[in-house]
Amino acid sequence: MTMSSRRKARSITLQVLYELDCTTHRREEVLARLIYDESVNEETYDFVAKLVKGVCQHRRQLDSVIEQHAPAFPVAQMAPIDRTILRLALYEMLFTSGTPLKVIINEAVELAKLFGGDSTPRLVNGVLGSVAEVEEKGAS
Repeated sequence: MTMSSRRKARSITLQVLYELDCTTHRREEVLARLIYDESVNEETYDFVAKLVKGVCQHRRQLDSVIEQHAPAFPVAQMAPIDRTILRLALYEMLFTSGTPLKVIINEAVELAKLFGGDSTPRLVNGVLGSVAEVEEKGAS
C-alpha cells in the first residue's frame, strides 16, 4: 500500500471512528457503506476495517493511555475529533507493527490539521510524542 493510499485510508478510518463515537450506528453498517464508495479498493477497505476493529476493541486501553499522557484533558470532555485522532494513532503505535512511530505521529498531526481545531495538532503531537518516548525507552 502506498503512502498516499495509507493516508487516504487513515482519513476514512478517522471519519468512520468519529461517526461511531458520536452516534449509535453499528460498526458493520458504517463499514459496509465503504464498499459502495468506488474510490475505496479492497486493500484500502481491509486496512480501514482492521484499524476500526482494533480501535473499537482496545478503546478502554487507548483511553487509559490518553489519560496517562494528557491528564489535564479528560477523554470524556475532549472534542470527539481530538480523541478519535488520538485513539487511531495510539492503536497503530501500540498494537500494530511495520509503521515507524514518527510516521504515525506525522500522519496524526496532518489529520489534526485537516479535521481538528486550532489546538488539536499541538495536543496530538504532545500526547503521541510522550507515548513514543515511553515506547522507545521500553524497546531499548
